[in-house]
Amino acid sequence: MNLIKRFKLSRELARMEKRAKEDPSPSTFVDLAQAYINLGWIDHTLRVAQEGLLLFPRSEELQKVHRYARMNRLNKRVTELRSRISKHPNPEAYHELASVYQEMGDQGALLNVCQECIRRFPEDGEAYLILGEAEVQTYYRGLVAKQGRAAMKNLRHVLELDNKSEAAHQQLARLYFRIGAIRQAKEHLEHLARRRECEPEFRSLLDLANKMPENEEDADRLLRIVEERGSLLNRGETPARTNQTVASEEAISGIREGLSRLVQVEGVMKAAYIRGSKALVKGEIKNGRDPFLKAIRVIAKASQRAARRMDLGNFSKGIVDGSFGHICICTFGDVSAAIQVREGTQVDRLLSDLQDLVAGSLFMAGQR
Repeated sequence: MNLIKRFKLSRELARMEKRAKEDPSPSTFVDLAQAYINLGWIDHTLRVAQEGLLLFPRSEELQKVHRYARMNRLNKRVTELRSRISKHPNPEAYHELASVYQEMGDQGALLNVCQECIRRFPEDGEAYLILGEAEVQTYYRGLVAKQGRAAMKNLRHVLELDNKSEAAHQQLARLYFRIGAIRQAKEHLEHLARRRECEPEFRSLLDLANKMPENEEDADRLLRIVEERGSLLNRGETPARTNQTVASEEAISGIREGLSRLVQVEGVMKAAYIRGSKALVKGEIKNGRDPFLKAIRVIAKASQRAARRMDLGNFSKGIVDGSFGHICICTFGDVSAAIQVREGTQVDRLLSDLQDLVAGSLFMAGQR
């Protein structure tokens, strides 16, 4: 590409970028992304798709572009890792390749990579663990006894290589418990419970297992029984998980009440709580296309990104002033809460209330 063509292309792309920011719509972002696709600039395509989905999370066109760009980039990474492995095979490259296949959702390729790694590096416990975890998920989907046996075999081999592997103990504890092999499950649950930082899930499972009779059925027979009946003998629903569901419902109710209290304060016009593509709103908000909701998503994402790039820590709260008044926003991860208030309204207390709302909702839903 000569200098003149490159200049014209640069100017056209700048024009399209400006249009997407000044007059955002799914089509403007899709057009810009398509231009980058035509140039083979996948990283820019992915960036544009992500920015578009922040504003229009339900757009099917943008979701398709995002999937295309993401898969394209992952395929490129697969090619790079395969080239690296062919030149200098090592377990770490295989592990990274397996994680890429896992992100792509290609279970067959994931299994093949792990098996290839094991053939070359038979003492690599991490490859056995990745393979075992993948086989466990495959087993849960189809409940085929043969897949369950393969998962158990590989996870037990991980423990032969490293008996302290917490991940292998966790996978086996869940698997044995769910198929009804209580005696075997307790062996792994008791190991996990001895650790100070044992997760509540496994303490609850151990409490349940201690209340159950230890049958004499071996795991292989129990796998066949599960396959014949088409369902697990124990779902593994612990009190902790049940309480988490109840807490989630209580959290939603608490968020609604919190938003209602905020919009009753003099000067507050709009209030919203956003998590991913979903939003709870109160006040003068007409529908999901309200500019206020779009602004919250853009401000939160841009502020978080800027803070990370400049190594300033994490963005947690801020105020945007304008002719519309003030927008107070608090964020934590993918959660944002914000209000729009009239000019001249005191915002310090309101900002504190927003922080309490976000923190309270995350605590109630078990997110901390």
